[in-house]
Amino acid sequence: MSFQLDGRNALVTGGTRGIGRAIALGLAREGCNVVACYRGDEQAARRLEAELEGTPGKHRVVQADVSRPGDVDRLLDECRTALGTLDVVVHNAGAVSHVPFAELQPDEWHRVIDTNLTGMYLVVRGALPLAAEGASVVVIGSKAAMVGVPLRAHYTASKAGVLGLARTLSKELGPRGIRVNVVAPGIITTDAAAGLSEQQAQRYRSMTSLGRLGEPEEVADVVLFLASSRSRYMTGETVHVDGGI
Repeated sequence: MSFQLDGRNALVTGGTRGIGRAIALGLAREGCNVVACYRGDEQAARRLEAELEGTPGKHRVVQADVSRPGDVDRLLDECRTALGTLDVVVHNAGAVSHVPFAELQPDEWHRVIDTNLTGMYLVVRGALPLAAEGASVVVIGSKAAMVGVPLRAHYTASKAGVLGLARTLSKELGPRGIRVNVVAPGIITTDAAAGLSEQQAQRYRSMTSLGRLGEPEEVADVVLFLASSRSRYMTGETVHVDGGI
């Protein structure tokens, strides 16, 4: 099924690995011009550049830490120069760690909150002057926001904040025709999941109705739907892609 995204301009933060890479490539294969950013993994950035070369459209891979206002300003300047306008903004960049709450230090709290939640604020606010009529903003949230996860108080708080911010933005930006939705994945086979022991992986598989972990492309497909006009009457929604946890 085609999502009819030919010629659209898209920004994907955290776009070089895992879910973000699948989203960037999915958009490019559907005909989008894509700017993707990464924080520090140069090898992953170069691999994505090579993969994007095999797709139609104009693409750029840019280094930017979305928790830093100056980096976000530079990233949006790249979008303005390369694309002119934005039809799709995907905030996927994220940070996570596992720390008992009693041992959670302010620096680590702020690192995760600033990437996941403040990064969303900076990216979406910065993108507004470039947003075309009918633009779609899609934010990658997490099932953790609804259920809570031990040792991830900072991560869970940031993703719960994403839901509230997205819901408010959907109402504030709706009159401009800009839609804002959240995709909340469950356990997906990314680099982070690769570090799970077989016992841990089996426990997560047993928690899902489908009895398996998700693939990045399965999240990307939902993002493509929300980016397209096929979802033109959807805004303020959270779509769970979690295999039925």
